[in-house]
Amino acid sequence: MHTPEVTGFHESRSGSIQYVVADPATGAAAIIDPVMDYDEKSGKTATTEADRLLAFIDEHGYRLDWILDTHPHADHLSAAAYLHRCTGVRTGIGARITEVQKLWQDFYNLPALATDGSQWNRLFTDGETFELGSIPVKVMHSPGHTLASVTYVVGDAAFVHDTLFMPDSGTARADFPGGSAEALWDSIQAILSLPDETRLFTGHDYCHGGREPRWQSTVAEQRATNSHMSAYPTQQEFVTARRARDRTLPMPRIILHALQVNIQAGRLPAPEDNGRRYLKIPLDLFD
Repeated sequence: MHTPEVTGFHESRSGSIQYVVADPATGAAAIIDPVMDYDEKSGKTATTEADRLLAFIDEHGYRLDWILDTHPHADHLSAAAYLHRCTGVRTGIGARITEVQKLWQDFYNLPALATDGSQWNRLFTDGETFELGSIPVKVMHSPGHTLASVTYVVGDAAFVHDTLFMPDSGTARADFPGGSAEALWDSIQAILSLPDETRLFTGHDYCHGGREPRWQSTVAEQRATNSHMSAYPTQQEFVTARRARDRTLPMPRIILHALQVNIQAGRLPAPEDNGRRYLKIPLDLFD
């Protein structure tokens, strides 16, 4: 099995992990889940994190071929549009992003929003394959956390976004609009059906117990020690526990800021006649 070079970059504000994955044979590289810096208190945006990824790629002599998101994120703004402007490189996301666009178009009252996924260069369907240099990449539709979540299996590395966290942190929530604990269980089972030695790279780490950030495990490790999957070994037990836990969790602090940007591939709203950009926050949308 092909073994890509994988480098993770932990973004501490949101606990997100951004990845550069590269084919050592050809130097072809992809960026997965890039973060746009955003401070909700001041409204300040910056490209520090995204520029760090570009600098790393340049330093290692990689050739950037893809800019990929695993799903429309609720806790950070995607830097995909910025990176595309900088490089001209193709962007991609799961094909069911169109369903998420339609859902949030209504929430934000954005009648002019294109809901055909045309903001990305490629929409990936379940089971679709493409190449990163000489390494085959398979796309697995992995709903549950969101309708549009996908897992990218790049050789022996699978980028599992917000399905499985590190084993000590369990699994992701499934209570966002379009989420489903039942679907999350099925997605996790599909991921854990990959070969035991498959390296799994999660989308977040919240430094459980105050430890240093971690983001790599294996299928075998997750199957044996994931705290949620071990405690709730049947679908019904898992769904019941997942729903109970989700009811105790606060909404991500910038979900309403982020989704209007991320359903447009990270594009910020167009400047208004005074030259400034404005986000739109629906009031009383969630209980």
